[in-house]
This record gives sequence, structure tokens and C-alpha cells, in this order.
Amino acid sequence: MCLQMQAAMAQTNVMTKQQTKDIIQWDIKAWSKALAFWENNIDWSKVKNGLELGGRQGGLSLWLALNGKTTVCSDLKDVKSTAEPLHLRYNVTSLVKYEDIDATNIPYENYFDLIVFKSIIGGIGRNDNYEIQQKVFNQIYKALKPGGKLLFAENLVASAFHQQLRKRFVNWGSAWRYVSLNEMNEFLQDFSTVNIQTSGVLGAFGRSEGQRNFLASIDELLLNQVCPNSWKYIAYGIAEK
Repeated sequence: MCLQMQAAMAQTNVMTKQQTKDIIQWDIKAWSKALAFWENNIDWSKVKNGLELGGRQGGLSLWLALNGKTTVCSDLKDVKSTAEPLHLRYNVTSLVKYEDIDATNIPYENYFDLIVFKSIIGGIGRNDNYEIQQKVFNQIYKALKPGGKLLFAENLVASAFHQQLRKRFVNWGSAWRYVSLNEMNEFLQDFSTVNIQTSGVLGAFGRSEGQRNFLASIDELLLNQVCPNSWKYIAYGIAEK
């Protein structure tokens, strides 16, 4: 199938539940709010290429490719071995290039229309390294074309209760540097426009995907509306260079 036909089909198809699952991969109901927000706020006709940082299984690269966009799927190392199987399943490998890229040293300048990541900043800033987290956003800014957009979804530090449970039950909970909403605004201060949304209170406490889905439903129905942003564990949005 030619790339033009793939792009046309992507524009007319509604994302299926399986596609959403394969793109988001975990805590799907909570984090898929970011995907819906991006879909509603991106003019795909102005996008030719994209970069996924911290790709792992390549979910967000799959999303870009399903929309007919040439995509670099990247992670620190061996990303092709972990991400290509998913892309093969959807027959989009002709649109995807695999590269080992350190998000703190992106080897591109004024090149991408879109850069997208999900839940990488906390791990990069492990052991309380704020400066290296800021460096990621500086590198993203450099790699985007003028007018290019960063699509981000990241774990927030959230409430004291979230913080304590992470330290007790999450293997990396003490080492990761979860960011605050104020810090996200600081990281993005060089961008011309920034739109940050927040979501998720109970969803993070689920021990299985089924539990997370149930708790995220409660968040969606009630807690996202009544709880302060400082209690929420997901920040997502769009920043334009």
C-alpha cells in the first residue's frame, strides 16, 4: 500500500480499542486522555515527520505511523528489537526508522514537525537531577522545526499519598525524580505556546490493568473535576516552538 493511501486511511479511521491499547500500553484509560487531546489539537496536514523519545515498545511511533507520518522511533539502545514487532503487526515499518538516541543529546536541529514522549522525564532525572531534565526539553526545542510541536505526557509528583506509596511499592519510586506542575512550566518556558492538562488520582493505585481501568473510571466521572491539580499524577499537553 502506498504511503498516500495509508495517510488517507489514517485520517478517516477512528482509533480502535486495540490500537489505543498498543499505543498507550499501560494504565491505558488514564493515559489515553493525552492521546485524545493530541488527536483533537493536531493539524495532521502540517505534519510530515515525527520523533518518539523513550520508545521502548514503540507505541507512540505506531500512532504517528498510523497517521501516515515518517517516524523516528528512538530509545537509549536496542529500540528496534523491542519496537519493531509491534510495527510489523500493523504493517507500518516502511514509515519507521529506528535509532539509538539519548534524549539529553538529540542529534537533530530544526528537523521534526512533532516530537512525542510518554513518561520518560522522571527516570531521566533519577537521583534528583533537575538539570538533566531541563536539558531534555532544551534538546527537544533544538530538534523541532520553527512551529514544530512537542506532545508530552509525564508522571507528576502528585499528592503526599502518591509519593509514599511509590516509595513503598514501586521498585524505582525512590530513585525517580517525579516533576511538579510548576516544574513542567519551567521546563517549557522557551516554547512560544504551552497547553498543559492534568488527570488521574486513583488510577495509579491499581495493581492490575483491570483495577487501573476501574479506578480511572472513577477519576473520569468525579475526581478529575473536584480534586486539585496537585493531587493528579499525569500532566499532558502540547508545546509549540
